[in-house]
Amino acid sequence: MLRVLIAGGATGIGAATARAFRARGDAVLIADRNEAGLAALRAEGGPGRLETVTADLSDAAAPRAVVDTAARLFGGLDVVFANAGVLLARRLADWTPQDFDLTLAVNLRAPFLLAQAAAPHLARSGRGRIIVTSSTGGLRGHAGMPAYHASKAGLLNLVRALADELGPDGTTVNAVAPGWIETPFNDAFWQHQADPEAARHDLEASIPLRRQGVPEDVAGAVLFLAGPEAAYVTGQTIVVDGGYSAV
Repeated sequence: MLRVLIAGGATGIGAATARAFRARGDAVLIADRNEAGLAALRAEGGPGRLETVTADLSDAAAPRAVVDTAARLFGGLDVVFANAGVLLARRLADWTPQDFDLTLAVNLRAPFLLAQAAAPHLARSGRGRIIVTSSTGGLRGHAGMPAYHASKAGLLNLVRALADELGPDGTTVNAVAPGWIETPFNDAFWQHQADPEAARHDLEASIPLRRQGVPEDVAGAVLFLAGPEAAYVTGQTIVVDGGYSAV
């Protein structure tokens, strides 16, 4: 049984990943500010152990607090999945310093602080895993989302640096980079388009598999990175995008 902390898991990719871990009988703590989403997950029932805590990961104190909570509840920690994210879309002239800072606080600073707080627990585990959600947005750009793309690109090198530092303790550090996954998380992007339906059609036509992904597509990659099959994989990014970034 793995002891898993998912930071940002009330909906979408995080929720799908929580269900996948629980289906194997793992113990999962989800930290999220979405209280309604957390309540809905608790109501689902199912195998494994599910704990939830309300936390705003833009607060610099929150990552350590949720790590401490997970380690206390489970008697240790094996996996940290840093999945919380913010996606804002604005014309360049409309961005404020507060918008930019919020994006980096959640998307880049929080994973760093989670890793910093969790590292001793993961070293004691002997099978520690840190997995972060980057994005194909870390490999390319779209107008209107400079902070999102900057933060997701930053995660790729954060993963490499942490993999080097934590490797001697037996902890692996990797990223998943989803492409277009059909969740409400992307609503800000679609609303920023002049014709959202046309933009959606054109985008899906550009994906070799001709569809957006679903959260479960990414959950499978996370479970692989958390498992024994990936024990010798670290400092890497697994792209889950239906071929979008390959063409």
